[in-house]
Amino acid sequence: MTTQITPSQAPQPATIHIIGAGLAGSEAAWQVANRGVPVVLHEMRPVRTTEAHVTDTCAELVCSNSFRSDDSSTNAVGLLHEEMRRASSLIMRAADTNKVPAGGALAVDRHGFSASVQAALERHPLIEIRREEVAGLPPADWPNVIVATGPLTSAPLAEAVRGLTGQDSLAFFDAVAPIVHRESIDMGIAWFQSRYDKVGPGGGEADYINCPMTKEQYDAFIDALIAGEKVSFREWETNTPYFDGCLPVEVMAERGHETLRHGPMKPFGLTNPHNPTVKAYAIVQLRQDNKLGTLYNMVGFQTKLKHAEQVRIFRTIPGLANAEFARLGGLHRNTFLNSPVLLDAQLRLRAQTRLRFAGQMTGCEGYVESASVGLLAGLFAAADAKAETIAPPPPTTALGALLGHITGGHIETIDAGPRSFQPMNINFGLFPPLAQAPTKSADGKRLRGPEKTIAKKRALTARALSDIDRWIAESLPRTEAA
Repeated sequence: MTTQITPSQAPQPATIHIIGAGLAGSEAAWQVANRGVPVVLHEMRPVRTTEAHVTDTCAELVCSNSFRSDDSSTNAVGLLHEEMRRASSLIMRAADTNKVPAGGALAVDRHGFSASVQAALERHPLIEIRREEVAGLPPADWPNVIVATGPLTSAPLAEAVRGLTGQDSLAFFDAVAPIVHRESIDMGIAWFQSRYDKVGPGGGEADYINCPMTKEQYDAFIDALIAGEKVSFREWETNTPYFDGCLPVEVMAERGHETLRHGPMKPFGLTNPHNPTVKAYAIVQLRQDNKLGTLYNMVGFQTKLKHAEQVRIFRTIPGLANAEFARLGGLHRNTFLNSPVLLDAQLRLRAQTRLRFAGQMTGCEGYVESASVGLLAGLFAAADAKAETIAPPPPTTALGALLGHITGGHIETIDAGPRSFQPMNINFGLFPPLAQAPTKSADGKRLRGPEKTIAKKRALTARALSDIDRWIAESLPRTEAA
């Protein structure tokens, strides 16, 4: 006679411990719990804080409030947004609920976003949040652990991982942009407009505040940035490289007089309504930072200038002469693993497979990328806890392409070893090429130049969304989100 085991009698999977309640850890906890596996989410704040955090809320956004482009048809990060939405991402749900106007980007009210994530985690019956530091390697009786401590991992844990792997961590500096009170911006000089009047997720065509500069003003500004007094590095920090996607504004200025003018200060696609016949030589843009619209951050103005220098130099920008700063820019050290050597294809540490890593510590860069790796780590860990198997997402998807970058499938070797591993945002360069790139439009005309590039991107995203839908249907059982 066969005894039937009802779901209530079935043994509960062993608890998964997740260290760090940032974007990656929070997303991982959500994915694990929604697959019926209990979670203990360990967060050291407020018991111990970091150089960059200012709250003890889960998923605090310490830098920009932007998740970048939300265009899922021609932009790789917008595609990642959409794939995560289809995989029931908590981070994307909270971002969509708390979005603020930002042109073609998805930006959020940072406090509303974090509060929304924390509330969802606290409500979930299978998630317990413990406010404590895990100082060192997790206890041996934790069989399934996700380390999502981010770029500001506490020293005891970082040293324990380094001792376990025998590998030095790599590190870079990540800089924070200033935030300005909206009412202190002179709108008699500045104006609202999105570049090329592009409509954003909030439906607006004028989501950025623009501050114009003449050539003389730009030249003086660049000179001031280069001459301005900077924060000094500690001795052990002096050889740490920057991540090219988040360079301090003064470092960009040092790389060439025109660098900023062709980067965050480019004047293209904008017309000054106060003086429409005169083209600005350069433009500083500010993007809404909170839902109330009272705070705006300076786009691309990450900086390591000293605070007094920031106030002095940034108030020379037309429209910001009387700017009041809610937060000045800063600089913090980011640490990440040599993941292609240390991690396997399911983000497990080869030296101790009960430990999985997620988020920026794995060598991805950006809020969405960090959360997406947390999503994958959560799915892999939950499958292990339930003695199931789950295939990684196809490399043709944004999720799969990013995982491939981290785990090293694409990395060539030099002298029988992996070449230098650096953090990466999601981009189409990580995707396998199309079997046949489009060459003609729907009406039969041959595609050339920008049209051909856009058509290729649309083909890549269409392939990715088809493949992610198939992967979700085959790999992820339908669950009810709490």
